[in-house]
Amino acid sequence: MSLRIAFLGLGHMGRPMALNLVKAGHQVTGFDPVDAVREAVAKEGIAAKPSIAAAVDDAQVVISMLPTGGHAREAYLGDKGVCAGAPAGALLIDCSTIDVDSARLIAKEAASRGFAMVDAPVSGGTGGAAAGTLTFMVGGADDAFGRAEPVLQAMGKAVIHTGGPGTGQAAKICNNMVLGISMIAVSEAFALADKLGLERQKLFDVSSKSSGQCWSLTTYCPVPGPVPTSPANRDYKPGFTAAMMLKDLRLSQAAAQAAGAATPLGAAAASLYTLFVNDGQQDTDFSGIFKMISGE
Repeated sequence: MSLRIAFLGLGHMGRPMALNLVKAGHQVTGFDPVDAVREAVAKEGIAAKPSIAAAVDDAQVVISMLPTGGHAREAYLGDKGVCAGAPAGALLIDCSTIDVDSARLIAKEAASRGFAMVDAPVSGGTGGAAAGTLTFMVGGADDAFGRAEPVLQAMGKAVIHTGGPGTGQAAKICNNMVLGISMIAVSEAFALADKLGLERQKLFDVSSKSSGQCWSLTTYCPVPGPVPTSPANRDYKPGFTAAMMLKDLRLSQAAAQAAGAATPLGAAAASLYTLFVNDGQQDTDFSGIFKMISGE
């Protein structure tokens, strides 16, 4: 069934996601604050609008991919935002990665105004967004999830209901804390192997088939060679930037502090990625932290 969908935020992730909705037969309007972005997507089948209000005024579904909790709160709850301008009963899907408190506040306010809403952050990076193979972690009521699932399936390969409002964000930051820690661990292992005279391919052959196996090793190996599709083989051109990893690690640490949870390895990972980003590597793929750890 074709739906009228408004997509807010048409950057590196939002644009390919919105285009996959067009390919699935939906009528997509879009808004992005950058004029050049709106001009570009208008040539690709997305009806670009000059404001959020104009994009959502006839939408059955509103999807957003925004940088921060502050941006999301303004987009949804501002005087000219989604809740003020979307038709009653519209389904709201926020795919941004933001703090749990903001996600729950927006969902509560949206519900009070008669909207169904889910938080649905993604995993898979720009490659997954383009290929339509993202994983969505979806927090919200059962009925809202039921409405959102077929829409999200047009943009991803896995749509997982994680529980009530805010749990999608919780799942995302917990998952990416694991990812940040494991990438550093794999990078340290290869750096040590280099010092010990162990060939990188041999370490990969052993660890990929034993207890060191993990996604950061076998899918996204931080050294050139063993996994030809990893960013290490294209000078760490990003699929997921170091700046984005640092953002997620900082969100995890803020959540841990608020919840009274001890996450010493998460804190250490955040510190190391802060050093990496502050060295001018914010636009490098997050696996490029191997260069800092190894001294290359």
